[in-house]
Amino acid sequence: MSNLLIQEKSPYLLQHAENPVHWYPWGPEAFHKAEEEDRPIFLSIGYATCHWCHVMAHESFEDEEVARLLNEFYVSIKVDREERPDIDQVYMSVCQALTGRGGWPLSIFMTPEGKPFFAGSYFPKRSRLGMSGFVELLTKIAELWQMDREKILRAGEDITQSIRRSHENREQGFLLTLDTLEKGQEQLSQAFDSTWGGFGLAPKFPTPHHLTFLLRRFKRDKDHQVLRIIEKTLEAMRFGGIFDQIGLGFHRYSVDEKWLVPHFEKMLYDQALLALAYVEAYQALEIPFYAQVAREIFTYVMRDMTSTEGGFYSAEDADSEGKEGLFYLWKAEEIIQILGPKTGNLFCRYYNITAQGNFEEGMNIPHMIRSLSEFAQSEEMEAAELETLLAEARERLFQVRRRRIPPLKDDKILTSWNGLMIAALAKGSQALGEPLYVQAAKKAADFILGSMRTPEGGLYRRYRDGHLANSGYLEDYAFFIWGLIELFETTFETFYLEEAVRMHQLQLDLFWDPEQGGCFFTPRDGESLITREKDLYDGAIPSGNSVTALNCLRLGRLTGKTDWEEKADQLIRNFSGQVAGYPMAYTQFLNTMDFLLGPSQEIVVAGDPAQKGTQEMISLIHRTFLPNKVLLYRPGDENKERILKLSPFLKDMVSLNQQPTVYLCESYACQTPITDPELLSRTIGSTFFSK
Repeated sequence: MSNLLIQEKSPYLLQHAENPVHWYPWGPEAFHKAEEEDRPIFLSIGYATCHWCHVMAHESFEDEEVARLLNEFYVSIKVDREERPDIDQVYMSVCQALTGRGGWPLSIFMTPEGKPFFAGSYFPKRSRLGMSGFVELLTKIAELWQMDREKILRAGEDITQSIRRSHENREQGFLLTLDTLEKGQEQLSQAFDSTWGGFGLAPKFPTPHHLTFLLRRFKRDKDHQVLRIIEKTLEAMRFGGIFDQIGLGFHRYSVDEKWLVPHFEKMLYDQALLALAYVEAYQALEIPFYAQVAREIFTYVMRDMTSTEGGFYSAEDADSEGKEGLFYLWKAEEIIQILGPKTGNLFCRYYNITAQGNFEEGMNIPHMIRSLSEFAQSEEMEAAELETLLAEARERLFQVRRRRIPPLKDDKILTSWNGLMIAALAKGSQALGEPLYVQAAKKAADFILGSMRTPEGGLYRRYRDGHLANSGYLEDYAFFIWGLIELFETTFETFYLEEAVRMHQLQLDLFWDPEQGGCFFTPRDGESLITREKDLYDGAIPSGNSVTALNCLRLGRLTGKTDWEEKADQLIRNFSGQVAGYPMAYTQFLNTMDFLLGPSQEIVVAGDPAQKGTQEMISLIHRTFLPNKVLLYRPGDENKERILKLSPFLKDMVSLNQQPTVYLCESYACQTPITDPELLSRTIGSTFFSK
């Protein structure tokens, strides 16, 4: 017997469609039933690749005893947090306020009006290890609903009002300066794990925007302590088990401080943000290893996470055959049998695979503790020979692994995460000179623009199997606009800047707070929840407001629309008090501050695109780490009309003496036009960020 979730498209909801629980999707039908039958609501929020969601589902939601309690005393609602981040964000803030922590599965008990009165995350079926049992919890809350309703209603009202006040009482008016950036750097330095890399204790999340912020700090101040943090962390993550050494791509986070044991799910947003970090590190430091890692991420995404339509899938699960990580684990004897004794033993030594195992039940997570050159020296081999041998061995193991039962692939396409991947591929194409990457980015962007628009020209949140759902949220617009900007600066196709400008104005119309500045997470015509969130925290992914602020600055400079720069100023003022206290939590926002505080640059290339010198100059700019620049191409007179309509200031920026010409402006002052590629190289290498 299936429940109402059988009619949904979300892979997560469909995982629960055969539960004995009478699940409802979020919607008026569920709330009407709760009100009509005078029952509390049990709201369960998770996502398709969430390990502990699977555990709770197996223990409780597939269990007849639990289902009987839920069906008799509650109305039960299932929500996919990736499809409805607005609902997740509101009720996660409730859980964090009540328990001091959050996570998924998110379990909320609330009134038929949607007012929460109890929250938690995973509950075992029966009490154990100090954790409340789900059966006991369901029984107790049902009793309170019948016997002491007033207490529950009062708690629900108090919690709702408290959450609303927390969003309204935001300190403003702080002046954010270079000192704020320095404070953020100091906090990251204090949190840095000098032994294993990364920040804080286990579990360790990659948080790539910490690293892109520190790259900007190093660019500005050349602090070698900052450089050590960047290099140690980027190397440790790639060497560790958090990276899939056989099939490529990063897992979601490490459960230990050594980056050895990952939580094995793979998320699209992690691939995008980590690729951006490695690409920028390659631009800034010119170390080929970082380019290699970026290419590996792109290979994984283009091979395993790309739909035939061009959009990118959301995630791959941690579990297969009922066990977390099984798909990715190896026994030493298995590897030796596949590769033969000589190569197999060499491979095991390099990837630290032993007969005893470094994981559960004698299984191994391949990882490295030495670089390839160091290992080659210890084995008295040439590095190139070793590299070829290991690559061939990995390919053989990869082909064997492909015959295993794979984890679930969450094949829905989310606009926001696609925006991040489009931005990463476009930047990767610039830095690495690889046209395949920008082609993949264009295909994804064209798919979203062609197949994921609302009738009014806005964005849908999700596409799956030809089915669209939910109008876009702030992050969908902000991240996709980011991707469009990077696409334009890679291809100079005016279409992408036109779409970025149009979409950005629509975003401001839908999400902007005219009273205080900044953007709400939900559009003005969106569903009314118990509060309208306005978030800034740069967690696993950056916040929509952090990205919007930088989009405002970049689009303002690209088009000359100073009112968008004023919007960025208002947004920054709105959140200034929040950021000033603990800037480490807002590193994507600090990237915007770094751009705003400058120096920043406007660069215009004018010239015949067929001329070798024009392409050389563009390629040089693309390869160089110039995080606070905007880049425009001024075509000849026959193709100028569309770009001049967007950027009228380009009118007089023409090629001089029929030579490719670069116009450089920094900190609102323009330099003499440059026609010599060598002079351009010296200029962007020395002038920018000079103290």
